[in-house]
Order: sequence, then structure tokens, then C-alpha cells
Amino acid sequence: MKECSYTMVEVQNDFQKLNKAAVILKTVAHPTRLAIINLLDAKKEMTVNQLADQLLCEQSLLSHHLIHMKNRGLLTSRKEGLRVYYSIKEQDIIGLISCIENCNCNL
Repeated sequence: MKECSYTMVEVQNDFQKLNKAAVILKTVAHPTRLAIINLLDAKKEMTVNQLADQLLCEQSLLSHHLIHMKNRGLLTSRKEGLRVYYSIKEQDIIGLISCIENCNCNL
């Protein structure tokens, strides 16, 4: 009988890594969220209204997406008067999206 080479700790560590990857991918798995990330990568910081103007999208819908990404730790925000400025907190997400965009998968 062949023995398994994984220990329980290794399986748990792999599961935690895979779970983290799944959460990140689920968080950005929407065209509007990807567009938000692309704009914030280019402009570094934008308000909801600036994003709405660029994406031709309703402010309330964008706010929902921004809050979701912020709650997951991908974005950060700062308040200046009545305006809230959003920026990318996890810069590694740019490389991940670039890799996916350049993928030659047959989908």
C-alpha cells in the first residue's frame, strides 16, 4: 500500500492558501470591480463620483463594489471633507489581474 506524503499540517496549510486565493478571486470576479482596480492603478486615488463618471455607472452600485473590496482588504479609503478617496491597498492584485488578462486559456 502506498503511503501519503502529506501531513495533516501541510494539508491544512495548503487549504488555507487555497481558501485565501479563492476569496481574492471571488472578490475581483466582476467586470466592474476589475475596471475599478484598473482605474485606481492608473490614477492611484479616486472618489466614487470620479469612478462613476469614468465607468458610466451609478454611484450607488459603485459604492457597493468599493465597500465589498474594502471589507476584503483589497482597497483602502481616506476621507477629506465630504469626499471619500479610494486606492488600492494590496498592490499584488495588479500583477494577478495582469497575469489573468495575459492568459491564453481557451475560455
